[in-house]
Amino acid sequence: MIPPGLQAYADRGADWAAWIDGLPAVVRDLLEEWELSADGEATHGNTALVVPVRTATGDAAVLKVGWPHPEAEHEALALQRWGGRGAVRLLRADPHRWAMLLERLQPEDLTDVWDLRACEIVGGLYGRLHVPAPPQMLTLSAQASRWADELAALGRSAPVPHRLVDQARALARSFAADPATDGTLVHTDLHFENVLAAGREDWLAIDPKPLSGDPHFELAPMLWNRFDELAGRVRQGIRDRFFALVDAAGLDEDRARDWVVVRMLVNVKDELVENGAPDRDWVTTMLTIAKAVQG
Repeated sequence: MIPPGLQAYADRGADWAAWIDGLPAVVRDLLEEWELSADGEATHGNTALVVPVRTATGDAAVLKVGWPHPEAEHEALALQRWGGRGAVRLLRADPHRWAMLLERLQPEDLTDVWDLRACEIVGGLYGRLHVPAPPQMLTLSAQASRWADELAALGRSAPVPHRLVDQARALARSFAADPATDGTLVHTDLHFENVLAAGREDWLAIDPKPLSGDPHFELAPMLWNRFDELAGRVRQGIRDRFFALVDAAGLDEDRARDWVVVRMLVNVKDELVENGAPDRDWVTTMLTIAKAVQG
């Protein structure tokens, strides 16, 4: 039941290996306890196993069992809060086993949709997903405060324009102290592959990494995904996507732009600090986006 691609993640470390070794037993227990039957080949993403199943009443669903990590800690809580409005519907959850039973959507995502049309679709989803956050959610302001400290600690020898680092640090510090930075339930990872076609609605969001945050924080993943398609018109292509998202969602242009700058430089910082051999192309992409949205 464990796809070879997911099995290979055991090479990531002892914790991953132990989790993958225990997956078959966890899945068997969940199938039995929740009266489910497997209904197709299992698939996986970067951090979860997904098994197509049928419920006791014959309804199509998927069983998702995730790798325990902080970004997914409140995924079920967010889906419960949305109640199927703009997002995949949560049918059942077991937080202790990082397991969820979800409605089954169609395999089609926004990858093959014209990118600006996809931005309009995602911008429309923002308005439905951005509801008051449950009190249990981690806050974006706490993240921003940590990012400001980490950006400040980035050495002057780092291969990144100091002007952008200083700008992102100052913005992150300002956001950390801004009451508007928290309070709204935000997906944080809404991009082309995390929106699937559905039967009851045209498109629904999946795989949130939720925070109590600011709606303007959401745009960045739509700018760095499908980046290769922008070859020959990178600056204008980034700006076209940015304004399509801002206009569709009715967001404040300046605030959205500032969050894009912060997120791009945080990605750069993470790549330089956490990777012994940083991906220079990734770093260049992040810097290009940060510059493009500023004119």
